[in-house]
Amino acid sequence: MNLSNFIKHTAATLLLLAAQGAWAQTWPTKPINMVVPFPPGGTTDVLARAIASRLSPVLGQPVVVESKPGAGATLGAAYVAKAAPDGYTLLIGAIHHTIATSIYKNLSYDFQKDLTPITMIAFVPNVLVVNVSTPVNSAQELVALSKQSPGKLAYGSAGNGTAQHLIGEQFQIETGTQLLHVPYKGSGPLVTDLLGGQITMSFDTVTPVLPHIKSGKLKALAVTSGKRSSALPDVPTMKESGIDIDIGTWFGVLAPVGTPPAILTTLSTELVKIIASPDFRQQMADIGAEPIGNTPTEFALQIKTDTEKFAALVKAAKLNID
Repeated sequence: MNLSNFIKHTAATLLLLAAQGAWAQTWPTKPINMVVPFPPGGTTDVLARAIASRLSPVLGQPVVVESKPGAGATLGAAYVAKAAPDGYTLLIGAIHHTIATSIYKNLSYDFQKDLTPITMIAFVPNVLVVNVSTPVNSAQELVALSKQSPGKLAYGSAGNGTAQHLIGEQFQIETGTQLLHVPYKGSGPLVTDLLGGQITMSFDTVTPVLPHIKSGKLKALAVTSGKRSSALPDVPTMKESGIDIDIGTWFGVLAPVGTPPAILTTLSTELVKIIASPDFRQQMADIGAEPIGNTPTEFALQIKTDTEKFAALVKAAKLNID
C-alpha cells in the first residue's frame, strides 16, 4: 500500500470509528421495541417484561414489549431480521428458532446470518404435565395409557417447530406411542385449553404451568431437562423415568445483523449486569428459570450447536413444513 492509499485508508477507518462512537453516545433517542414472537402469557413474554422493566431506566428510554406471534415464533423473528439495524428493534429469541430452521422449508430469513446474538437471558426446563383428570401419576403410566388408545391423547405445543413440539415427537419415538399434536400460537392459549380439558398434556416450559401445578390443577409427571428443576424438586427427569430425553428451553436477546458494534456492546454489558443482579436472579428462581447472561460468542456457539443437533432430530421425526 503506497503512502497516499495508506492515508486514505487510515482516514476512512478513523471516520468510521468516530461515527460509531457518536452513534453510541446519542443512542437511544427514542423507544426501543423488544419483539416477543408469542402471545402474552408465556415464558418468553414473562422474561421480556422482566428485562424491559430493568433496561429502560438504564438506557433512559422506554423499552416496549411487542407481541408478534405465529408460525412457531418465525413471524416475529422474520420481522426483526428485516428491521433497520439501528438498535431500536430487538428479538427475544429462543431455542425454538434453532428447530424451526430445519422444520420450515421456506423461511424468509436465516436465523444465524440475519440476527446477531447479544446474550442468553435464561434456561427454563420443560415439564410433562397432564390435566388433573387424567388417570396417571407418572410418565410410564401415561405411556401405558396412550398405548391403549393410539393417536387419541392430544398434546399441545406453542406452535409447529417449537421445543414443546419436538419434545412431543421425541417422546413418541422413545416410547413407541402415538399422540395427537395440537399446535397453538403460544403458551397462553395452550394452558387455557389444557386446564379446560380440551387437550390431555403438554411439554411446556415450567414458568406458565408452575402456578397450576402448585394449585393442583395440573399434574407434573417429569421434567425433560437433564437435571431436576429447582422449582419442582420432587418431579423426576425423563431419564429417571426411563425415557431418553434431555431438552430444555433457552431464551435470549438478538438484534438485526449490521447493528453498530458500539450499540451491541452497550446492550450486552447492561443486559449481563441485569441478569446477574440479585433481584433478577430471585425473580428467575420464582418462575423456575436459571439465569445465564453469557457473551455474544458463547450465545452464537449455542445457536450453532443446537441448530445442528435439532436438524438430526427433525430428520428422525420426519417433520417438515412448507
